[in-house]
Amino acid sequence: MLWQGGMSFHGGFIGVMLAAILFCRKHGIALLSASDALALAAPPGLFFGRIANFINAELWGRPSDAPWAVIFPGELAQYCPGWDQVPCARHPSQLYEAGLEGIVLGAVILYLVYRRGWLQRPGRTAGVFFVGYGLARFTVEYFRQADFQFITPDNPMGYALHLGGLGVTMGQLLSLPMVAVGVAFLMIARRRA
Repeated sequence: MLWQGGMSFHGGFIGVMLAAILFCRKHGIALLSASDALALAAPPGLFFGRIANFINAELWGRPSDAPWAVIFPGELAQYCPGWDQVPCARHPSQLYEAGLEGIVLGAVILYLVYRRGWLQRPGRTAGVFFVGYGLARFTVEYFRQADFQFITPDNPMGYALHLGGLGVTMGQLLSLPMVAVGVAFLMIARRRA
Protein backbone atom coordinates (compact mmCIF):
# COMPACT_ATOMS: atom_id res chain seq x y z
CA MET A 1 0.00 0.00 0.00
CA LEU A 2 2.42 2.65 -1.27
CA TRP A 3 -0.25 5.37 -0.95
CA GLN A 4 -0.10 4.93 2.84
CA GLY A 5 3.53 5.89 3.33
CA GLY A 6 5.78 4.10 0.88
CA MET A 7 7.96 1.09 1.55
CA SER A 8 11.03 0.35 3.56
CA PHE A 9 14.53 0.21 2.15
CA HIS A 10 14.60 -3.55 2.54
CA GLY A 11 11.50 -4.05 0.37
CA GLY A 12 12.88 -1.65 -2.22
CA PHE A 13 16.17 -3.50 -2.16
CA ILE A 14 14.45 -6.80 -2.98
CA GLY A 15 12.65 -5.10 -5.87
CA VAL A 16 15.88 -3.62 -7.25
CA MET A 17 17.64 -6.98 -6.98
CA LEU A 18 14.86 -8.77 -8.89
CA ALA A 19 14.88 -6.08 -11.58
CA ALA A 20 18.70 -6.24 -11.83
CA ILE A 21 18.66 -10.04 -12.19
CA LEU A 22 16.06 -9.88 -14.95
CA PHE A 23 17.88 -7.03 -16.72
CA CYS A 24 21.25 -8.80 -16.55
CA ARG A 25 19.80 -12.05 -17.88
CA LYS A 26 18.03 -10.30 -20.74
CA HIS A 27 21.11 -8.35 -21.83
CA GLY A 28 23.82 -10.90 -21.01
CA ILE A 29 25.50 -8.78 -18.34
CA ALA A 30 27.48 -10.40 -15.53
CA LEU A 31 25.36 -10.06 -12.37
CA LEU A 32 28.30 -9.54 -10.01
CA SER A 33 29.68 -6.69 -12.15
CA ALA A 34 26.26 -5.06 -12.34
CA SER A 35 25.92 -5.43 -8.56
CA ASP A 36 29.24 -3.64 -8.12
CA ALA A 37 28.05 -0.77 -10.34
CA LEU A 38 24.81 -0.49 -8.36
CA ALA A 39 26.75 -0.54 -5.07
CA LEU A 40 28.94 2.30 -6.34
CA ALA A 41 25.87 4.37 -7.25
CA ALA A 42 23.75 3.66 -4.15
CA PRO A 43 25.39 5.79 -1.39
CA PRO A 44 24.60 9.18 -2.98
CA GLY A 45 20.98 8.09 -3.40
CA LEU A 46 20.84 6.92 0.21
CA PHE A 47 22.36 10.21 1.37
CA PHE A 48 19.80 12.38 -0.43
CA GLY A 49 16.95 10.05 0.53
CA ARG A 50 17.83 10.36 4.22
CA ILE A 51 18.15 14.14 3.93
CA ALA A 52 14.65 14.14 2.41
CA ASN A 53 13.46 12.01 5.35
CA PHE A 54 14.82 14.68 7.70
CA ILE A 55 13.24 17.56 5.77
CA ASN A 56 9.90 15.73 5.67
CA ALA A 57 10.15 14.95 9.42
CA GLU A 58 9.74 11.21 8.89
CA LEU A 59 11.58 8.20 10.31
CA TRP A 60 12.57 10.28 13.32
CA GLY A 61 14.66 9.22 16.25
CA ARG A 62 14.03 8.23 19.83
CA PRO A 63 13.54 10.92 22.48
CA SER A 64 16.82 12.53 23.45
CA ASP A 65 18.26 15.31 25.58
CA ALA A 66 21.41 15.57 23.43
CA PRO A 67 22.32 19.16 22.52
CA TRP A 68 21.78 18.38 18.80
CA ALA A 69 18.36 16.76 19.33
CA VAL A 70 15.57 18.11 17.13
CA ILE A 71 11.97 19.06 17.89
CA PHE A 72 10.01 18.21 14.75
CA PRO A 73 7.10 20.48 13.80
CA GLY A 74 3.40 19.71 13.65
CA GLU A 75 1.94 16.40 14.71
CA LEU A 76 5.37 15.00 15.50
CA ALA A 77 5.92 17.60 18.22
CA GLN A 78 4.37 15.17 20.65
CA TYR A 79 5.16 15.07 24.32
CA CYS A 80 7.66 12.59 25.68
CA PRO A 81 6.56 10.39 28.56
CA GLY A 82 7.66 11.93 31.85
CA TRP A 83 8.78 15.22 30.31
CA ASP A 84 5.94 17.28 31.85
CA GLN A 85 4.35 18.53 28.63
CA VAL A 86 7.60 19.69 27.06
CA PRO A 87 7.77 19.07 23.29
CA CYS A 88 9.81 15.98 22.67
CA ALA A 89 13.31 16.50 21.28
CA ARG A 90 14.51 13.54 19.27
CA HIS A 91 17.69 12.12 17.77
CA PRO A 92 18.02 13.26 14.14
CA SER A 93 18.44 9.61 13.14
CA GLN A 94 17.86 10.49 9.49
CA LEU A 95 21.06 12.55 9.56
CA TYR A 96 22.94 9.74 11.30
CA GLU A 97 21.89 7.42 8.47
CA ALA A 98 22.76 10.01 5.81
CA GLY A 99 26.24 10.24 7.31
CA LEU A 100 26.87 6.51 7.75
CA GLU A 101 25.08 5.10 4.68
CA GLY A 102 25.80 7.99 2.34
CA ILE A 103 29.03 9.70 3.29
CA VAL A 104 31.04 7.08 5.21
CA LEU A 105 29.97 4.03 3.18
CA GLY A 106 30.28 6.02 -0.04
CA ALA A 107 33.81 7.16 0.86
CA VAL A 108 34.87 3.59 1.72
CA ILE A 109 33.50 2.27 -1.57
CA LEU A 110 35.10 5.08 -3.60
CA TYR A 111 38.44 4.42 -1.92
CA LEU A 112 38.25 0.67 -2.58
CA VAL A 113 37.21 1.15 -6.21
CA TYR A 114 39.53 3.99 -7.24
CA ARG A 115 42.55 3.40 -4.99
CA ARG A 116 42.52 -0.36 -4.49
CA GLY A 117 41.06 -1.56 -7.81
CA TRP A 118 38.19 -3.55 -6.28
CA LEU A 119 36.18 -3.66 -9.52
CA GLN A 120 38.75 -6.11 -10.90
CA ARG A 121 37.15 -8.87 -8.80
CA PRO A 122 33.40 -8.70 -9.39
CA GLY A 123 31.29 -8.95 -6.27
CA ARG A 124 33.66 -7.39 -3.76
CA THR A 125 32.29 -3.87 -4.01
CA ALA A 126 28.70 -5.11 -3.70
CA GLY A 127 29.74 -7.23 -0.73
CA VAL A 128 31.22 -4.21 1.05
CA PHE A 129 28.07 -2.23 0.30
CA PHE A 130 25.76 -4.91 1.75
CA VAL A 131 27.89 -5.40 4.87
CA GLY A 132 28.38 -1.65 5.33
CA TYR A 133 24.72 -0.80 4.86
CA GLY A 134 23.59 -3.60 7.16
CA LEU A 135 25.99 -2.53 9.92
CA ALA A 136 25.16 1.17 9.52
CA ARG A 137 21.42 0.53 9.66
CA PHE A 138 21.80 -1.87 12.60
CA THR A 139 23.74 0.80 14.51
CA VAL A 140 21.37 3.69 13.75
CA GLU A 141 18.39 1.61 14.87
CA TYR A 142 19.56 2.17 18.46
CA PHE A 143 18.72 5.87 17.98
CA ARG A 144 15.68 5.53 15.71
CA GLN A 145 12.08 5.40 16.94
CA ALA A 146 10.84 1.82 16.70
CA ASP A 147 7.82 0.89 14.59
CA PHE A 148 4.66 1.73 16.54
CA GLN A 149 3.14 -1.73 16.14
CA PHE A 150 5.93 -3.12 18.32
CA ILE A 151 5.68 -0.55 21.12
CA THR A 152 3.60 -1.75 24.07
CA PRO A 153 3.61 -1.01 27.81
CA ASP A 154 5.64 -4.21 28.30
CA ASN A 155 7.94 -3.36 25.35
CA PRO A 156 8.47 0.44 25.41
CA MET A 157 11.57 0.23 23.20
CA GLY A 158 9.59 -1.46 20.45
CA TYR A 159 11.80 -4.50 20.04
CA ALA A 160 10.59 -7.03 17.48
CA LEU A 161 12.48 -9.77 19.28
CA HIS A 162 13.45 -9.42 22.93
CA LEU A 163 14.39 -11.34 25.99
CA GLY A 164 14.39 -9.46 29.26
CA GLY A 165 15.87 -6.01 28.74
CA LEU A 166 17.78 -6.92 25.59
CA GLY A 167 16.31 -6.95 22.13
CA VAL A 168 16.52 -6.01 18.49
CA THR A 169 14.21 -3.89 16.37
CA MET A 170 12.60 -4.98 13.10
CA GLY A 171 15.10 -2.79 11.23
CA GLN A 172 17.96 -4.62 12.91
CA LEU A 173 16.45 -8.01 12.11
CA LEU A 174 16.03 -7.03 8.46
CA SER A 175 19.60 -5.72 8.31
CA LEU A 176 21.22 -8.96 9.45
CA PRO A 177 20.42 -10.81 6.18
CA MET A 178 22.03 -7.93 4.27
CA VAL A 179 25.25 -8.45 6.23
CA ALA A 180 25.05 -12.18 5.46
CA VAL A 181 24.49 -11.48 1.74
CA GLY A 182 27.48 -9.13 1.80
CA VAL A 183 29.71 -11.76 3.39
CA ALA A 184 28.52 -14.25 0.77
CA PHE A 185 29.38 -11.83 -2.04
CA LEU A 186 32.83 -11.27 -0.55
CA MET A 187 33.42 -15.03 -0.29
CA ILE A 188 32.28 -15.62 -3.88
CA ALA A 189 34.53 -12.81 -5.14
CA ARG A 190 37.48 -14.20 -3.20
CA ARG A 191 37.06 -17.66 -4.74
CA ARG A 192 36.98 -16.22 -8.25
CA ALA A 193 40.39 -15.01 -9.23
